[in-house]
Amino acid sequence: MIYHLKRGRDAQAAANDEAQVRTTVEGILADVAKRGDAAVRELSVRFDRWDRADYRLTDAEIRDCLSQLSTRDLEDIRFAQDQVRNFAQVQRDALRDVEVETLPGVVLGHKNIPVNAVGCYVPGGKYPLLASAHMSVLTAKVAGCARIVTCAPPFEGKPAPAIVAAQHLAGADEIYCLGGVQAMAAMALGTQTIAPVDMLVGPGNAYVAEAKRQLFGRVGIDLLAGPTETLVIADETVDAEICATDLLGQAEHGPNSPSILLTTSEKLARETMREIERLLGILPTAGIARKAWEDFGQVILCDSEEEMVREADRISSEHVQVMTRDPDYFLANMTNYGALFLGPRTNVAYGDKVIGTNHTLPTGKAARYTGGLWVGKFLKTVTYQRVLTDAASARIGEVCSRLCMLEGFVGHAEQANVRVRRYGGRNVPYGQAAE
Repeated sequence: MIYHLKRGRDAQAAANDEAQVRTTVEGILADVAKRGDAAVRELSVRFDRWDRADYRLTDAEIRDCLSQLSTRDLEDIRFAQDQVRNFAQVQRDALRDVEVETLPGVVLGHKNIPVNAVGCYVPGGKYPLLASAHMSVLTAKVAGCARIVTCAPPFEGKPAPAIVAAQHLAGADEIYCLGGVQAMAAMALGTQTIAPVDMLVGPGNAYVAEAKRQLFGRVGIDLLAGPTETLVIADETVDAEICATDLLGQAEHGPNSPSILLTTSEKLARETMREIERLLGILPTAGIARKAWEDFGQVILCDSEEEMVREADRISSEHVQVMTRDPDYFLANMTNYGALFLGPRTNVAYGDKVIGTNHTLPTGKAARYTGGLWVGKFLKTVTYQRVLTDAASARIGEVCSRLCMLEGFVGHAEQANVRVRRYGGRNVPYGQAAE
């Protein structure tokens, strides 16, 4: 039986917040669509207090940002990028073009074609989240995208050196110091100085996620990545300190970041809640983490591992940290998650920053129907067909003619009939099915 020791905010409060975000984003997108660069500049001044005639960084500005980082910082960025690039390349190598002769004279195939132009959003207003540059730019590069644009907001009144370095080292073609909805609108819709892209990727706050939702259709998107979510699945084989640390480590992302403990041990659950209170007394980011824990934190007790799997699949969390006697049981049986972190030796921060898997992952229960950002998101798998012989065209045409007439599509049927007449030597009356 499932029992909640702690619950988060009710769903109606969250729905009210979402309605306000939708209205704000609609207005911003309409303004940028109408006024272009002028609107982008006004919005940047209003929201980020950041004013420039041109938001694209020059080569000199990029070099200056790199010069502000230590050798160790640059080495660490390169190390993390190597891990992301290597895993993305393995994924790319697993995707093959195919061609097969399905019937004598009938050849079908598909090709994996990269998206031409991609806009990558890198969050950075609250924290300089340079890792998001690795995850989007490098993965798009491995996929073979020809033009990669990045946008990141200013940090403390200027471009964040670490973000700029990560974007540049990852291979971004155009780097803009521009944040929020105005950045998403500029990349997707284009302005007088920014050419539009074909696809938007990357995480962001609720406003950025809503902008992606509203822009979807005019451009492609990777997924709707909202506030960070983490689910810790644990039993008595681990202690409260590690559970509390992993919960608060993600709660510090923002005041609306859910952190959930799912366990079969009431003793561990209560000890973890006490440990969270202790850590909130010393955590430098406790102001944010406490709000997130109080409003969105949950502690859920289950009777068995089977019940934990069912509840975890219902929650469909972005990140799932499994610390039980048999983590592989969850790997074998769970179906709804963004990424799994199996065993106490790994954790969500590894995935967020350095280990090599992509950290742009589904939130808001989207893990029920999609995975996270990966090299395949930047590829269009497109099909083609080729008919090599007259006999094959006539054979396919006869069946196609009858099926089209069954649906009432006479024009479609004639596309088949003309080929049956031409390549099969059959006299099929106009507007009738081939016999």
